[in-house]
Amino acid sequence: MLRLPSGQLVRGRGLRDPMPAGPLPSYAVYLLGKEPPAVEWESRWLRWPDFRLPADAVEAREVFVDALARVQRGERVEFACGGGRGRTGTALACLAILDGVPADEAVAYVRANYSSHAVETPWQKRYVRRFTR
Repeated sequence: MLRLPSGQLVRGRGLRDPMPAGPLPSYAVYLLGKEPPAVEWESRWLRWPDFRLPADAVEAREVFVDALARVQRGERVEFACGGGRGRTGTALACLAILDGVPADEAVAYVRANYSSHAVETPWQKRYVRRFTR
């Protein structure tokens, strides 16, 4: 779980891990290279191969903006990829930027508040640094 600067919570997780305890999400963004399995809640697939960047940067921004708006409305939002670190950490860092964290501090913010292993590759770090509000 990541607490954004605004105080809102968003869950990040790895799909290879069991579903965490607590309420199910009302909306989820799946960051995968292939289509995710069907779930009971509303979801969106953002094509994003493992260890890479989103296939479509414009679509990714739209997804992040929409997800943050849902979080701000009180929806239970989760972001998930296979392991819950690289792609999920990168997406959470972009959400943090949209919520007010400076881009050059976003990776450190997510590592301190979500997972110390978040944002795995140099190109994911660069993507976050170049992401703007």
